[in-house]
Amino acid sequence: MASHDSRDAEPARPRPLPARRIDARGEARVDMRAVVGLAAPLFLNSAIQAALNLTDTWYVGRISTDATAAMGAVYWLILGSIFLIGGVGMGVQTVVARHHGAGRAHEAARALWTGLWTSTLLSPAFLAVALLGPAILAPFALSPPIEAAALAYWWPRLLGAPLAVALWAVSGFFNGIGRTGVTLGVMATVALLNAPLNELFMFRLGWGVAGAAWATNVALAVGVLLALAIFHTRSVRAEFHAPGLWRPDPARVRGLLALGLPIGVAISVDVTGAALFQIMQVQLGPVDGAATQIVMMLTSLAFMPAVGIGIAGTTLVGQSIGAGDPAWAARVGNATIALSVAYMGFIGVAIALAGPWLVPLFVRAGDGAAAPTIALATSLLWIAAIYQALDALHLGSSFCLRGAGDTRFPALVLLLLSWGVFVPLAHTLTFAPGEGWIAGAPGLGLGATGGWIAITIYIALLAVTLGARWRSGVWKRLRTVG
Repeated sequence: MASHDSRDAEPARPRPLPARRIDARGEARVDMRAVVGLAAPLFLNSAIQAALNLTDTWYVGRISTDATAAMGAVYWLILGSIFLIGGVGMGVQTVVARHHGAGRAHEAARALWTGLWTSTLLSPAFLAVALLGPAILAPFALSPPIEAAALAYWWPRLLGAPLAVALWAVSGFFNGIGRTGVTLGVMATVALLNAPLNELFMFRLGWGVAGAAWATNVALAVGVLLALAIFHTRSVRAEFHAPGLWRPDPARVRGLLALGLPIGVAISVDVTGAALFQIMQVQLGPVDGAATQIVMMLTSLAFMPAVGIGIAGTTLVGQSIGAGDPAWAARVGNATIALSVAYMGFIGVAIALAGPWLVPLFVRAGDGAAAPTIALATSLLWIAAIYQALDALHLGSSFCLRGAGDTRFPALVLLLLSWGVFVPLAHTLTFAPGEGWIAGAPGLGLGATGGWIAITIYIALLAVTLGARWRSGVWKRLRTVG
């Protein structure tokens, strides 16, 4: 983030290095209890988000297999759009962590307001994408029932996207200052609201698939209001509030965009590739599409909590750099990466073992496609288990690089590997010759199994590349953000 006029300067009073303890021999060690203490609420927060996703999938599954396939067709496209436009909200955490590590409390609070102003300015872009839904889905030639259900979910979900960006900004503030329990409380409230709102909107009011989107929007709005109320409590005001911090500052907005847009691009490229992969499976038929959606949601039980550990890594790395010690940033970053790998490797195998009992929960009894969907999803879980540890290395490295302000290189790598390797490889392995989107394209016709093999290869390449980037220490020479 760009430097600012001296009239806005706040003296730096560096804080103690995070997660640092001195052992009996007087040597500095990473305090894993402190790392876990910071990561645990974020871990639980991301687990709640995974439960939120599973709740939506379960409710939609009560409608039909077609409805589940429809949600699978647009789920990642919607997320990709939200991340692409609104990823700047995630940049708030890096800026806040840097300022907090340097002891600049007012600048940390100002970063929150900058994130909220930026999310407001992005609202027209989300409206445009919402209106373009039919044109975006048209090239994929989905069956009419699936396309109708997909568009019913698309419009309201994109309309409420600025609420997600605002919640990222407010959560990023509390994560950046190390008060991760606040984020946990807010997201728990959102998740608890989502289930009854799904029941109300989807079935009591008869809104169907669209009701799932509106339930998410209302729950997010409550989450934003709750987080802002906590931000204005006396204990937070005493340290972080000062007159005029809420006023928009174009220079800071531009700085946040410069930092946050690559974050959004990187995540968007990744999830858009996943969206294209999932649409391929839906085009194979409702069974492949529904099975892939179920596996995606179940594996989020490993993925989403690991994101929480990664977010802790962003805070620890950012605070260490703000305190002027990039060498310590490397040590605490390595600790969070190791924690992610251990967790995802274990959970990936556990979910695959429990597949025969878990998968049937997400199909409607009596549905003619239930049995083949259960069989396919259960087998796919074992392929998904293989890439979980590799995905943890990719995620951990990416979040640590984000804390260091190194956001452009990961965006470029994701762009090249997702669209240059993963999507064409998934097309080749999924479809038989003469099928798919490109006439005359070669294909092995392995169906959903081939698609999941492709995503495993892609994740392995990401893990090796971003892991090497983090280990190289190039990020230590980047200009300080904030």
